[in-house]
Amino acid sequence: MAGRFAPRTARAALPHQAAPTRSDEPPRTHDWSPPYPLDLRLVLGPLRRGPADPTFRMTSDGTVWRTTRTPEGPGTLRVTAHGASIRAAAWGPGADWLLSGLPTLLGADDDPDAFTPRHRLLALTRHRRPGLRLLRTGLVLESLIPSILEQKVTTDEAYRAWRLLVRGYGTPAPGPTVDLGLYVVPDPRTWAVVPSWEWHKAGVDAKRSATILRAVRVAHRLEEAAAMDLPEARARLELIPGIGPWTSAETLQRSNGAADAVTVGDLHLPGIVGHALADNRHADDEEMLALLAPYAGQRHRATRLILLSGHTPKRRAPRMTPRNIAAL
Repeated sequence: MAGRFAPRTARAALPHQAAPTRSDEPPRTHDWSPPYPLDLRLVLGPLRRGPADPTFRMTSDGTVWRTTRTPEGPGTLRVTAHGASIRAAAWGPGADWLLSGLPTLLGADDDPDAFTPRHRLLALTRHRRPGLRLLRTGLVLESLIPSILEQKVTTDEAYRAWRLLVRGYGTPAPGPTVDLGLYVVPDPRTWAVVPSWEWHKAGVDAKRSATILRAVRVAHRLEEAAAMDLPEARARLELIPGIGPWTSAETLQRSNGAADAVTVGDLHLPGIVGHALADNRHADDEEMLALLAPYAGQRHRATRLILLSGHTPKRRAPRMTPRNIAAL
């Protein structure tokens, strides 16, 4: 079982139990006026792993908070739209890195004009969602680990595991985040020493925890994929046993802003695409890829637009029952 050799004293030495980060640290700030319409919720929404994600928060006034572990250290980013401008503040050692990458994060490198809708539903949805851009974080591991947790389980199970592990082994987020309950994801070394019983308590089976452990041992090599073209990046990730096309696509959509990283192997997506484009809710992966073939190079954007359209088939079967691995 993953982590079976970790000493029982490992958790006591983890960095999140050090002195809390000061909440009164003055932020670094940056204002940016994007030359295109921008909907923060649409753009940054894919980073949220459930409503109680300890690394992400959207508040009622439209402000988005995001925490991450940058190459320069932990950081917290707060982003707010003010008319046509974006106002950002950042805290922690990673603050400068976050602010310098703000335009890229918010889709400055994306090219929506490369997409030509060939179906009325897609044309209408794109017209109604002018603020949609594909984000690019430039960070692989922070999206890879939750994607692995989402393999073959319900979203509720995966979100619970992510929440418990990040709160238990991450570090309190820099800046005024105490009331929001935000944490920064663990570093690779900390993921590597999570004991087997903690994975079990979080409901993560041995197969997924072992995949995460294999990934964090080569974290630096995986992070290099953020600067690669999609085929090379996908191949780099899929060298790790346990990471297949579904997981690599879900990761690279976020880390690389990969407009063509279509998710195959998903339980629901083929039926959703089939229903939207061909009135076939029983489509499989092969049929989905055939329907998306006219959008080669932009297949992920096409599926995002389909999901945003709301034109999804009505559920006919009961939801998958979550498993309670921790009770076994």
